[in-house]
Amino acid sequence: MKLIPKVLAGLALMALVLPASAQRIKLTDGSLAELKGETKINTEFTYDHMKVGKFDSEEEYIQKKTAEYNKKEPGKGDTWAKAWVSDRAGRFEPKFNQLFTDNSGGITAGNEPAAKYTLIFKTAFTEPGFNVGVWRQNAEMDGEAWIVETANKEKVVAKLSVNDAKGRLMGFDFDTGLRIQEAYADAAKALAKYIRKQL
Repeated sequence: MKLIPKVLAGLALMALVLPASAQRIKLTDGSLAELKGETKINTEFTYDHMKVGKFDSEEEYIQKKTAEYNKKEPGKGDTWAKAWVSDRAGRFEPKFNQLFTDNSGGITAGNEPAAKYTLIFKTAFTEPGFNVGVWRQNAEMDGEAWIVETANKEKVVAKLSVNDAKGRLMGFDFDTGLRIQEAYADAAKALAKYIRKQL
């Protein structure tokens, strides 16, 4: 009998948490109605003016981390800096496309230049997180998703804010790219589900 209050308290907490997480996606401009019936969407990604962690510019972050890694092991920082950029096309963007496709209810996302509409995902903030064994922090990411006409990208159909996407990986996520990849997966999944519910 003593367990019942604890179970009820846990359910109440879940009821508070779940609606909050659902508010991560918000339509800020336009309408998603034109996506009804579409089976493909082209995707593009931008990282302009992105803030990283406590740094106001990505350039500052890269310079600091490159210097730190090179000090520990010559060349390690340069290798890390290359991976920081190459992970976008190699990991983040494919994962985003995969999870969007899997959760959209019938819209395939990716390199689809013939699609009527393009989703431009604009990353505004990245928290890389860390994992040092006994102490860890999830990656996080904020951005915007703009739905535009592929033939005329000046024609914006809708804008959505995407906030607090989490790179939740338990265990051996010591690699920065892996943690951030999961934040893009989380963003894509939430975004696809939101769009599906609106159509």
